[in-house]
Amino acid sequence: MARYRGPACKLCRREGAKLFLKGARCFTAKCAFEKRSYPPGMHGRSRRFRRKTTDFGTQLREKQKARRMYGVMERQFRGYFKDAERRKGVTGANLLQILESRLDNIVYRLGFAGSRAQARQLVTHGHFAVNDKKTDIPSYLVKPGDEIAVRGKSKQNAYFESVAQEMEHRFVQEWLSVDISTLSGRVLALPSREEIEAPLNEQVITEYYSR
Repeated sequence: MARYRGPACKLCRREGAKLFLKGARCFTAKCAFEKRSYPPGMHGRSRRFRRKTTDFGTQLREKQKARRMYGVMERQFRGYFKDAERRKGVTGANLLQILESRLDNIVYRLGFAGSRAQARQLVTHGHFAVNDKKTDIPSYLVKPGDEIAVRGKSKQNAYFESVAQEMEHRFVQEWLSVDISTLSGRVLALPSREEIEAPLNEQVITEYYSR
């Protein structure tokens, strides 16, 4: 499966906003966006001031920002949008709900990983089970009531032993619950738009695909 393998910080600089792709590093002075917030490339500094933004450009950048934040390729993202259109309710909010329901995002939200990219890797390596069934597909859509847990053998991994100590100080969304003692969590409900902490304008994304 195709996926971006280049520098993560370059994506933040291209979108002109922090996408928090590298976990805790994004909150420190080592964050590349703090030092160089202008677009990447040899003409990045000059482009920041000369660049003219059209309606299409604004829509495209918002769509790209969402894709890169959740680590989704274009074809899959378009499929999510079509699914969101078929569901009842506001299309933009439905789209964000679908993205938040991805297994790699749930693992990240529960605190088992410092970033979505790390969560994707952990899921791919088979460290998690959904409802007691091994699931190694990051794009698996979790439903309300599903339980996500670290698998038996993986609990003995040094990484998860250290994560258990760090999770005591991490904030968990209200639509999720976590049990640190068993290294498991549960999806209580689909999040409302107000509960989704994503600096995105979903209406602009809807306009992009409605052209």
